[in-house]
Amino acid sequence: MTTAFGIDIGGTGIKGAPVDVATGKLTAPRVKLPTPRPATPDAVAAAVRELVAGSGWTGPAGATFPGVVVGGTVRTAANMDPAWISVNARELLGAATGLPLTVLNDADAAGIAEMTFGAGAGQRGTVLMITLGTGIGSALFYDGVLIPNTEFGHIEIGGKDAEKRASELAREEHDLSWGKWAGRVDAFLDRMEDMLSPELIIIGGGISRKWEKFVPRLSLRARVVPAALFNDAGIVGAAMAGSRAG
Repeated sequence: MTTAFGIDIGGTGIKGAPVDVATGKLTAPRVKLPTPRPATPDAVAAAVRELVAGSGWTGPAGATFPGVVVGGTVRTAANMDPAWISVNARELLGAATGLPLTVLNDADAAGIAEMTFGAGAGQRGTVLMITLGTGIGSALFYDGVLIPNTEFGHIEIGGKDAEKRASELAREEHDLSWGKWAGRVDAFLDRMEDMLSPELIIIGGGISRKWEKFVPRLSLRARVVPAALFNDAGIVGAAMAGSRAG
């Protein structure tokens, strides 16, 4: 069994667990800590160190970050402290944990896991994964190959970033009914469909467990399905990336 530790850093919480990267299964229950406020690099690194230390993990690891990550360096941080921009997250988190560690975009990690073990396994053509949480993440694949760091949640819908209207956080903050929120998600995904013409759209994030409340209300040409790994997809994808780098 090849195992690596996956760390999923989000705007609200930081989750982690060891993963059998041959099967995509967590080998121990995941642990979750709240994302520090403010979510500065040092504060988040301390939380990641605490999470990893509590697990006793000593092998290879991977971590996600909610923003554009190029060569381990953060380029955008819409839902984190702006001090993250230009920080080498791979070096920072590697030093904090003492582990060989790689860092990638959070939705890209979730998409990699779904394309390998979940709803996108074996799917050819264009596949779009959308994660709905504190923000909106996106991962785009063609014939199983990732086009990284798409960050489609920041396209403008009605003069605002799409995630300000259609994320799970927006639903909660504006106390939207499932029907009204589904309409906003539908408008966003309709724009994605016009741009990309995907054959399959995978909906991830914690809200994917409640897919039956909003997915049937969507009016899209593409097939729309919930993530098979639900909100563990980011952990699994991070561990997969960490095992390859390690």
